[in-house]
Amino acid sequence: MTDQDTGVGAGSDELESAPLEVVGRIQVASNATFFARIGEVDVVYKPVAGEKPLWDFPDGTLADREVAAYLVSEATGWNVVPRTWLRDGPLGPGMVQLWQVQDEGADPVNVVPARRAGRDGWRTVLEGADEDDRPVCLVHEDSAALRRMAVLDVVLNNADRKGGHVLPMPDGRRLGVDHGVTFHVEPKLRTVLWGWLGENLDASELAGVERVRTGLGPDLDGPLARALGPLLSDDELVALALRCERLLRTRTFPAPEGDMPSVPWPLF
Repeated sequence: MTDQDTGVGAGSDELESAPLEVVGRIQVASNATFFARIGEVDVVYKPVAGEKPLWDFPDGTLADREVAAYLVSEATGWNVVPRTWLRDGPLGPGMVQLWQVQDEGADPVNVVPARRAGRDGWRTVLEGADEDDRPVCLVHEDSAALRRMAVLDVVLNNADRKGGHVLPMPDGRRLGVDHGVTFHVEPKLRTVLWGWLGENLDASELAGVERVRTGLGPDLDGPLARALGPLLSDDELVALALRCERLLRTRTFPAPEGDMPSVPWPLF
């Protein structure tokens, strides 16, 4: 579902202030996550009070990071992250995001028998074995939409790009959700989208990164930096700018860094 689908404009005050009704809890989420409605608009609602403490991220900041990820996605011009904003709700303030109706027949990220890996249009990330010790591979599609998401994850320093966080849309778009563990100052990139490791970024991908860096401003005083200021620390803004500059300098998909695993677990 998009702003256009709902008939509610992207700048409308209705989504910010109209009553939010919780319909049910999304049980598969690790933090308290709810399916909710604002009038006729379906949304995801994640109250700050339902966030579980993490050892490596400050408490009570995940909702802010989700909104910051949306703002950076918008700055790229790629519209990878559904509209996301902060507002109050019946369980307190939190993050709200437009609900998305997926294409249930598409699997941009999948685990397949090893004999099916290496097909045209797909990239292999990992090789392993299933519960019956049969060889399998983690694969993802080789598409422009998914490449942009992978680039965005580098910019965001996304520590949790699971396969289930990639939403295939009926019109062919690929949207990314669940960006609460992003923007850390240390290398934290954990993703299932490693299939382009070491390859060159194309001109459109570099242009998207450049738009983010330009929006931050030369001294982190640009419009994007001002919008992100209430959501991230000064050090996190500096680290964001440096990641953009590094991508623009190297012009390649980076390799994993740090001591943490390079893929999230579970994978989906």
